[in-house]
Amino acid sequence: MSEDRDHERDEARDGATDPSGAAARRDRRASARPVGRKGRSGESGSARTTESKGRPTPSRDGRQGRVSPFRKIGRFLREVVAELRKVIWPTRKSLVTYTLVVLVFVSVMVAFISLVDLGLAKGVLWLFG
Repeated sequence: MSEDRDHERDEARDGATDPSGAAARRDRRASARPVGRKGRSGESGSARTTESKGRPTPSRDGRQGRVSPFRKIGRFLREVVAELRKVIWPTRKSLVTYTLVVLVFVSVMVAFISLVDLGLAKGVLWLFG
């Protein structure tokens, strides 16, 4: 019975040597993962905490921290250029549209604030006149 399953599994692999679908990738990931979080002896993760984690992180004692201001400026400018390359720049049409929207909005707000200011000035003159 198990030989039949192995044979079917081999035939399925031959038919789809490089599955690129999401379901196939999900199946491969699921088969690669361990089933549970228990260790070999059946205990929970407590045995894992006593294992060595390798060498400790080196402490920062300030010896590596001394960098000249010119290097800092150079690094900053390189990072600025790298970030500007990531920006999706607007097209000319969208730039004109956004500019017109901003100008119309600012004009409306200037008119509104001017009217409110004029109304308050008239009200103060009428009240204390």
